Amino acid sequence: MEITGASAPVAALATIAAPASVPPVQAAANRDLIQAVKAVNEAETFGANNELSFQIDRNSHLPVVQIIDRTSKKVVEQIPAEYILELAQTLGEKSDSTSFSALA
Repeated sequence: MEITGASAPVAALATIAAPASVPPVQAAANRDLIQAVKAVNEAETFGANNELSFQIDRNSHLPVVQIIDRTSKKVVEQIPAEYILELAQTLGEKSDSTSFSALA
């Protein structure tokens, strides 16, 4: 699984312009979400040394929520767990290779 953006400052993300293909309503919702994550991180809800991160797993396309240690950049907690993402990928590969027409 490849996850990026954990070390990028949330404030910098708030200034990134939305791509032209994103409807204005979705762009506004994205900005609101970024501001909410920034507020949670500033409130030190997850500890003084931790930050909250939201990602999309590139393989399974599932949302991933992580609590990351700011100093070491290591993942403290992740939902769903890495093994769940790997299981989803494995099950997806098996279903892609199975021909259900042969079972009929």
